[in-house]
Amino acid sequence: MSAPFSNREQSLDLSIVIPCYNEEAGIPELLRRVAAAVAQAGIVSYEIVLIDDGSTDRTWPLIETATKNSPHVIGVALTKNHGHQLALSAGLATARGARVLVLDADLQDPPELLGPMMAVMDQGADVVYGQRLARKGETALKRLTAHWFYRVLDRVTDVQIPVDTGDFRLMSRRVVDILNTMPESQRFVRGLVSWIGLKQVPFPYQRDERFAGETKYPFRKMLQLAIDAITGFSTQPLRVASYFGVLFGLVGLLCLFYVLFSWLFAKSVRGWTSLITVVLLLGSAQLLVLGMIGEYLGRLYIESKRRPIYLIREVVRGAATEGKPIA
Repeated sequence: MSAPFSNREQSLDLSIVIPCYNEEAGIPELLRRVAAAVAQAGIVSYEIVLIDDGSTDRTWPLIETATKNSPHVIGVALTKNHGHQLALSAGLATARGARVLVLDADLQDPPELLGPMMAVMDQGADVVYGQRLARKGETALKRLTAHWFYRVLDRVTDVQIPVDTGDFRLMSRRVVDILNTMPESQRFVRGLVSWIGLKQVPFPYQRDERFAGETKYPFRKMLQLAIDAITGFSTQPLRVASYFGVLFGLVGLLCLFYVLFSWLFAKSVRGWTSLITVVLLLGSAQLLVLGMIGEYLGRLYIESKRRPIYLIREVVRGAATEGKPIA
């Protein structure tokens, strides 16, 4: 069933959604540069939505202070660390702007590109997504794995997800409204945005080095994100079972010919090593296929529970604090 477009009135021109996890060292500079970029773009009616994803440092106190110093800042505190994609989803559900810019707190994606991205959207685009031309400050391994991740993802998924793109993008209100109706708990937001369609335009840019702190995407989280992306938008891994069936059927047929030949001409069936090799190959293939099926089955089990995909502890707007029930 297709999601209806929202026709609710918006009181703001722009929302900037920024998930934060242990970013105390960068919050002041982040707010300074975002405010300067908004002013440079000539936008007066806006909000900066900072989502604290269960930080263990002083990120939330700094966000609270920022809301007291600026009426444009909104703080959203989650009950625990839900992960970047769910924190981003919480921010998108909170945002009220007619246009929504998604930005990371590490300042690798320059907020100064807001003005040029707004100009592209003025020409009729529903989504203006940042496409990385270079990735400064990242290791060769990180660049290599990211390069191949996007290209493998492009080959195996049923949805065309642009290569070398992250969550840095400017979206129209109707795209955000559709995105907010999607109930998946295992989320790959950039893939969901691509699935929506409409007019989506790339915006090439140079990605900067992280301003402060450490990366929040170690190899384990990158691998989990890749699994979520592939299983969320493709059934190709399940077809591996069929491919293995055909492959090992042919191997089994060749082994049968070998056994018959040995019985007829060599008077004995030799090849214990080859037999064990075939058994191990078949056993490994079966376990691999079962693992893939289990990955999809596990996701179906989690989705069937229909639990909330995130829990908000508190929302702070300006000088007033609005408590949110945990439900």
